[in-house]
Amino acid sequence: MLVLSDFAGRWTLSRRIVPAAGAPARFEGVALWACEGAYEERGLLTVQGQPPLQAERRYRWDADLNVFFEDGRFFHQVPPQGGATGHWCAPDQYDVVYDFAGWPRFEVRWQVRGPRKNYEMISHYSRE
Repeated sequence: MLVLSDFAGRWTLSRRIVPAAGAPARFEGVALWACEGAYEERGLLTVQGQPPLQAERRYRWDADLNVFFEDGRFFHQVPPQGGATGHWCAPDQYDVVYDFAGWPRFEVRWQVRGPRKNYEMISHYSRE
């Protein structure tokens, strides 16, 4: 069962974004967890047929593995043992599975469906 301090440090992040329609994308970069729960990812986003661009995202994690958007809104809770959870962001549903079986490497797989979005996003994290 993982706790917040298990994530602290620098991780290599590799992500595939596979839309139901349209060009696939890749993100290659790093994820940084601070001891107090600040999370930042930054790297290069490459969408097929377009020039690569720098991308970054920030969240905040708390001791209960609740994840919050940068503006403080609740996003979802990470199951400490791994498993499924989700987030309803009207009108789209975000379902996620955290797989910690290969810790300290892990996978996060999002399936997003709704009238505005339809894609799968698979992220692999490995400790640097």
